Amino acid sequence: MTTRLFGITGWKNSGKTTLTVKLVTELTRRGWKVSTIKHAHHDFDIDKEGTDSYRHRKAGAGEVAIVSGRRWAVMHELTNEAEPSLATIVERLSPCDLILIEGYKREGHKKIETRRQEGRSGEPLTAGDPTIVAVASDHALNDETVPVFELDDVNGLADMIERETGLRV
Repeated sequence: MTTRLFGITGWKNSGKTTLTVKLVTELTRRGWKVSTIKHAHHDFDIDKEGTDSYRHRKAGAGEVAIVSGRRWAVMHELTNEAEPSLATIVERLSPCDLILIEGYKREGHKKIETRRQEGRSGEPLTAGDPTIVAVASDHALNDETVPVFELDDVNGLADMIERETGLRV
């Protein structure tokens, strides 16, 4: 199975997560098996103090797997290791039709840039990034060189992702 990647990128509070969730919902409704990768720019923890798995990690375990009849997760402590590359994380995921990647502005996969009128920060990313193939915005954009979609045009964006990744021709 070919690994198809497509990204949702943009500045903080531009609507990346909301759009990613809506796209996962729509693409899975269409029958595709979708996985996601979310890049966090800060120290995060999916485990809570007091849980057994938290105690395992704090005791020094390099990896902790939590397994139940409904889901499983592996937490890997980097300690003195560098953050793994996107390619390394992609390799660790199970086979699927499409991996949606939230964040990872500087990587080479095709992306949608999200923009919101309110709370804008940073310059548009399209000018310096040829991998951005569309913009999803909540306001009119006049001087864009790539197609512009309404931020809530999930069907149109899903159609475009299917074309861009070869899921549908």
